[in-house]
Amino acid sequence: MNDSSALTPQEVADRLKIAKNTVYELIKRGELNAYKVGKKLRIDAKDVDEYKNKTKSIKSNRSSDTTHDKPRVNFLFCEEPTRTSGFVICGQDILLDILSRYLQFHPNGVQALRSYIGSYNGLYALYHGNVQIAAVHLWDGDTGQYNVPFVRRMLPGVPAVIIHLACRLQGFYVAKGNPKGIKGWEDLQRKDITIINREKGSGTRILLDEHLRKLGIPSNNIKGYERQSTSHLAIASIVARGGADIGIGNEKSALQVKDIDFIPLQTERYELVIKKEDMGTPPFDAVVEILRSQEFKMELEGIGGYDLTEIGKIVAET
Repeated sequence: MNDSSALTPQEVADRLKIAKNTVYELIKRGELNAYKVGKKLRIDAKDVDEYKNKTKSIKSNRSSDTTHDKPRVNFLFCEEPTRTSGFVICGQDILLDILSRYLQFHPNGVQALRSYIGSYNGLYALYHGNVQIAAVHLWDGDTGQYNVPFVRRMLPGVPAVIIHLACRLQGFYVAKGNPKGIKGWEDLQRKDITIINREKGSGTRILLDEHLRKLGIPSNNIKGYERQSTSHLAIASIVARGGADIGIGNEKSALQVKDIDFIPLQTERYELVIKKEDMGTPPFDAVVEILRSQEFKMELEGIGGYDLTEIGKIVAET
């Protein structure tokens, strides 16, 4: 391929070492020239090289600038993390891994550590000051509300802010074709049904227990209730191998495992909990800025399986 060749968006993404969706965003903002050949988008290699050189020039100018203006975030070409700390983001979804990467390269960010414990234990750790952000999806069966009732109960006397990340579909993983005709929560008490459960403290386990409580179904009546696994993917894989008839998890993981079907049951709210006293400090301002940035949202959209309509919105303060 010579320098005057027309490149596809994916080839541009490979050259710039960015996500394909970020290429579309650069084109949309007019920072990268593009044209259509039929219905396909193409970018000249020389325009890509010009964009790279322009970006390097901007970085060089910034390094010699002595003004104290607030720096504009550049998620694309930062090369070194700003600083390290004991900043811990708690939760199990891949969205949090992506958030940690963006935070690492944000001008006001930190190199965040990740803790992969579930929602309930994450809030407990936040209360004790062992983590800085807890990601939660905790459904309260009495109110039908996500997260706020649990935050109020589990962070007594600690004002907190709840920031929306995404909505996800929760439901049953069943064998391909749903051979046992499973439809809803009531089917869990059937004698011919065996489940694989999530670990205590996970949002999915609490979702199950709340529905069982509301339906008056004793957990010891459910075959497999005491069997546990610690991730959506592991649960889906066990069902796919015939190790259980039902697993509970999100739709995203169902799309990644062969030979299972997904039965949607309810939409859950996946949200971040931060102590109010931390809001307004540089790393937490960086988190909010990242959540509300187009680059971050477009990368998550590229993954699929999430409703990002309210991402970055402060939904409650306790």
